[in-house]
Parts: sequence; C-alpha cells; structure tokens
Amino acid sequence: MEPFNSIQEDESQPTTTTKQIFILSGQSNMAGRGGVVVDNHSKRKHWDGVVPPECQPDPSKIFRLNANLHWEVAHEPLHQDIDSKKICGVGPGMAFANAVKDRVGIVGLVPCAVGGTAIKEWERGAHLYENMVKRAKAAVVDHDNGGGGEIKALLWYQGESDTSSHHDAESYKSNMEKLIENVRADLNLPSLPIIQVAIASGDEKYIEIVRKAQKEMKVENVVCVDAKGLKMKEDNLHLTTEAQVELGLIMAEAYLNCFAS
Repeated sequence: MEPFNSIQEDESQPTTTTKQIFILSGQSNMAGRGGVVVDNHSKRKHWDGVVPPECQPDPSKIFRLNANLHWEVAHEPLHQDIDSKKICGVGPGMAFANAVKDRVGIVGLVPCAVGGTAIKEWERGAHLYENMVKRAKAAVVDHDNGGGGEIKALLWYQGESDTSSHHDAESYKSNMEKLIENVRADLNLPSLPIIQVAIASGDEKYIEIVRKAQKEMKVENVVCVDAKGLKMKEDNLHLTTEAQVELGLIMAEAYLNCFAS
C-alpha cells in the first residue's frame, strides 16, 4: 500500500447527480484511527497516509459532504474536518462505499462521527445529534454544489465510552432505541435502515452489557455486525487500517444483503 497523494483542487467538485446517501456516525472507530501513529521524536500523533486499495477514491462515484455542507470527491481521512480535534485516519466508510457502488450507483457519504463521545451526547437537542440531522438534511437537497440524493442508511459505530460505568452500560439499549426513533422522525424516514457495529473494545467490566444491548436490539430495520475479533492497534481501543477495511466490507455485505433493492 502506498501513501495517498491529496486530490487536486480542480477534481474536488462532483458533477450534479443524485446520490445514494449513507450517514457515518458514532465515535472514534467510525471517524477512523487506522494508520494514526505516534512520532518517535515529537511524540505527536499523525496519520501515516497509507490508503489500502479498497479505500481508494473514485472521483466519478464516491463523494462526501464536507464540514461546509458541500459535496466533494471522497478520500481518506473522511472525518478530517468533522472530528477535527483529533488526528483521523482510515475508517470503514471508504471500503464500504467502494464495495456497494456497483450495486447502488453514486455514493454520497455524510461523515458525522466524533471521537470519545458517549451516547448521551447524541440525544435529541445535543450539538452532535442536531449537527448530524442538519448534515443529513443538507445532503438530500438538490443544490448547485453537486446535487442531492436519497438517504439509504445510517452506519453507527459507538459505545466504547458507555462501558465506563454500570449505569451508562445498562442505559445503552434504551438510549440507542431512542436515538433511532428520533433520527427516523426528524429525517421523516420511519423505516431508515440502521447498521450498528457491536463494539470490540472498552472497559472490560461493562463491555459485554453494551455488546448484548447492541446484538439483541429488536428494532425493525436494524442490523448488527460484530467488530469483535478484528485486529486492534497497540492501544487496544482502535481498529487497525486492515481491520477497518474488513469492517467496511462486512457492513457493505450487511447492507447489500438486507436493504439494497
């Protein structure tokens, strides 16, 4: 795998076309920490710039809504201007998009994930939730900077921060069900497909409570895929680049098998 060279400015604007839109939300593993390493000298984190073949940009088929609500050609790191207080790397979004594009057509990704966030920070009225809804609504509008589209699914990977206390872990199921209810209502999509990732890292005391809630959630059009067993970085919290690719492909398979027409 070779380091990725930034897309040139004149390639950043897509032609106007209708997109199949996927919201990417949750915390750091959705935002992407694949390839984020610590410099031996400065001790500062940086992204190594390595983009796997499965995550390469496709200027004709894969776009993302940037922080300014403009469509542009999607490339790693997808969340660099969304989870802007952290160093972002490879997440599952680009591998997912490349895996579904031949079936769904033009893919529009709407990054919304922010690292270190608990589910209570995603409740209706909170900044993260309202920004996600705002971005999703902006994505469907047929405007002059690249066209709109149709929201097809919410991809959700979050829960590590809710393993820190028994109360938070026990509350996860009801909080997640409420989030799904609210986002479907606020987007006027009562059957919006949700692909939720069962977490693979967090506080060992309470992680299984959260995982159980995620895996056993009985809500219509909600599918859970499991990150357990995917390779972790040395921090035992974040997925490696290779694991993020694998997760993106797993989520794509779930979408194509369960929701794609």
